[in-house]
Amino acid sequence: VLFPPGTRLPIGANGQVDFANPRGLVTFPNGYIGNPENRERHARANLSGAYTGFDSHTVRLGAGFNYDNLYQVRASQNFGLDPATGAPIPFMPGIPLIDVSGTPSSYLPTSEREDAFFFVQDEWRLANDWQLTGGLRYDSYSDFGGTANPRAALVWETRYDLTTKLMYGSAFRAPNFSEMYIVNNPDSLGNPHIKPETMDTVELAFDYRPRDTLRLGFNLFHYWWKNMIRYVPNADAPTSSSAQNAGNQIGYGGELEAEWQAFDTLKLLGNYAYQQSTNETLNHDAGDAPHHQVYLRANWEFLPNWQLSPQAKWIIDRDRMFADARSDIADYTWVDLTLRRKRLLEYWEMAFSIRNLFDVDAREPSSSAIPNDLPLAGRSFYGEIRVNF
Repeated sequence: VLFPPGTRLPIGANGQVDFANPRGLVTFPNGYIGNPENRERHARANLSGAYTGFDSHTVRLGAGFNYDNLYQVRASQNFGLDPATGAPIPFMPGIPLIDVSGTPSSYLPTSEREDAFFFVQDEWRLANDWQLTGGLRYDSYSDFGGTANPRAALVWETRYDLTTKLMYGSAFRAPNFSEMYIVNNPDSLGNPHIKPETMDTVELAFDYRPRDTLRLGFNLFHYWWKNMIRYVPNADAPTSSSAQNAGNQIGYGGELEAEWQAFDTLKLLGNYAYQQSTNETLNHDAGDAPHHQVYLRANWEFLPNWQLSPQAKWIIDRDRMFADARSDIADYTWVDLTLRRKRLLEYWEMAFSIRNLFDVDAREPSSSAIPNDLPLAGRSFYGEIRVNF
């Protein structure tokens, strides 16, 4: 149900919602209803190999082909044009939904996508304690063209217990079929002219192992996200939106992690992460993502083959997106507890866990269409049985 029973909407000559050129206001006694469905096929093939004939170099080459097929697109609805008559579907109570599959009133055409790609990578051992890895991948898509993505990593064994890495990577996200081709939808429309999203990231990482029982990690990162795909309100129909490459985003942050085998029977793990992201187009915090996250976990083998694992995470300081007048999203602390029995009858393993142990009201951000955000599950109980052959 796209709009509830009794909704009154401007309808155009094609029987669809049309705010720009309506033929009249129509009441839908049963609501504005659409039942879409589709199926997809995906095929993947790739081949790669390595050559070590050069001194201090390992060269890797590869190529592949991806095929995506959207088929059996079906839709039944009480709006649009009736394929049997060519006239708008009647909006009367009790009128059954009309199958508009394969007609101009359908919400999505069948589609295909082909992606042929190749990559090359060279691992160059500059010295005993230095290694440089560089690579490039090129993809050629049948529906929006080609994209090249380089990456590089410089690794320095700074000391026997310290490794330093400087990394750069470029990546992309191809628009999906809905973002490109969806039509006849009163809420969101596709755009066949959008470009893929791209992201460039630089990262500096340190891995420190002062003892066999202790590992510390620290990293800093900066990213540039371009051609973000967002649904932007249409000027002629502000209640609907179309997929657009709507601006850029930059961000930076860091993470500190630790792993300590305190005793033979006790292991402690934890990490802290910070990030700050800004929508460059709006000059505003990107919103919805926590600026601070803390995670702690303990694995305690209190008896042979019996393990108790409490874990906790803190989600802290989440701003709203631009123009969202609601108050900032509340922080929360989430605690889980797991009891595990290993090597039961040699091959079996059983576990019982309580998630959200203290039954906190934790929520993840939503658009303003869901004003109270998305609640996470309350206290819940899980059982698990595994068999290892």
